[in-house]
Parts: sequence; structure tokens; C-alpha cells
Amino acid sequence: MKPLSIIFASLITTVALITYAAEQSEPEQKEQQVEAQANAEKPKVEDEQSVTQVKADDKVNTLEYKAPELKKPTIDATKPDDSKVLGNEQIKPTEKPKNKIEKAVAVAEAEKAVTQAKEALTVKQQTKAKQSRESLAVVEQLVKAYNARNIEEFLRVYAEDVEFYIFPNELLFKGKEKLIERYGLMFKKLKCIHSSPIKRIVHGDIVIDHELSETCSTDEKVVDKRSELISSYQIKDGKIVRVLFFR
Repeated sequence: MKPLSIIFASLITTVALITYAAEQSEPEQKEQQVEAQANAEKPKVEDEQSVTQVKADDKVNTLEYKAPELKKPTIDATKPDDSKVLGNEQIKPTEKPKNKIEKAVAVAEAEKAVTQAKEALTVKQQTKAKQSRESLAVVEQLVKAYNARNIEEFLRVYAEDVEFYIFPNELLFKGKEKLIERYGLMFKKLKCIHSSPIKRIVHGDIVIDHELSETCSTDEKVVDKRSELISSYQIKDGKIVRVLFFR
């Protein structure tokens, strides 16, 4: 029995010591908790102050901020336009020569430009232009003989195997013999014949005449028939080789 009482007394003593120790440490823990809570709340205040300061700074910066101004491109009006955009070329006014020397130089430059322009024509263009002049001369000779009712001069401008057509390709007659039968009789019968071009187109060996034809059947001073005709003449080696009438 004695050992049990000793053990029991020891247990009671141990419990008492533990309880005392717990009571002594409880205030310290409360102090630590209060301190920790204070430390935890302090940064929040500082953070709030920092945020408030940042917002204030932002407000100040916002008031002081100015948007950048867009600068317009500067164009130098004195500098000539060297761009290659089609259609923006400006013609520079030609300065008048101030004295005889400048006038002579200007005339020489003009003559040089004309010569260069002539030389720029190709051989084909020159040949075509010459052919057009020759064809026009033949048709003018034809009209002159026609108005004079001169059958010999009229026949001279036609080739021996000349062909007459009605548009588009109806052969009317061929050769000078048929030509004499048709126009020789008309020249003798009529008192006057006059043809004058309203419009004429010349292109190489082709001459197209829109003409006004007037004739006198009884009195050479009284025109009793007037009509408009369109004729196409093809000339080769100075002679008319083909005639096309449009009706």
C-alpha cells in the first residue's frame, strides 16, 4: 500500500506543476498574439498609404500629361518636283529672249528641234506620207478633168485594167473601154458637170471622197440634179487601179 500512495502523490504533484506552467505561459502567448496582430495590421496601413500616394501621383501626372503634337510634313516649295507620278509635270514658261544674241540662239534651237522631229520619222512613215501626197494629186487631177468633161485627161489617170465596184464587192465593169462607154457618153450628153469634195480622207494609196455632184441636162447655167456620193480610189504607180462606189 505504501508504494501506491507514493505514486499517487507523485501524479498529483506532476499535474499541479503542469497546470501552474500553463497558467504562467498563457499571458506570454496572449502578448505574442497581440504583437503579431499589430504587426500584421501595420503593413496594411502602410500599403494603403502607398496606394493613396500612388493614386495621388497618378492624378498629378494625369494633370501634367500632354498628348504629343503631330507635326505636318514640311514641303519645300522652292525645290522642283522630281517625282515620277504620271500627270503632275508642270510646263515651265519660256523666257523671251532679251537681246539679239539670245534671239538667235532661240531660233537655232527651234530649227534644231524641227530637224530632230523630221529625222525621228521612220522610213515607213516618210514613204506613207509621200504616197499620200502622190495619191491626192492623182485624184485632184481626176476631179479637174471630170468637171471639164475632158475625156482624154480623165482616162489618163486610170490604169488600163481599172476595176469599178459597188460596195462591198459587186463588180460594175472593168477596163478603159467600158470606162469610155460610160463616161464618154455622159460628158457629151450633159451640159455641165461639177464635183466638189465635202470631206476627203487620204491614207497612203487610198483616197476616199465624200463629194457633192451637180449636173445640168439642158442648160449649162441651170443645175437640175444634185446628189452626194462617196467614192474610194486606190492608186498605184500614179494610176487609179480600183474604184469603189458607196450607195
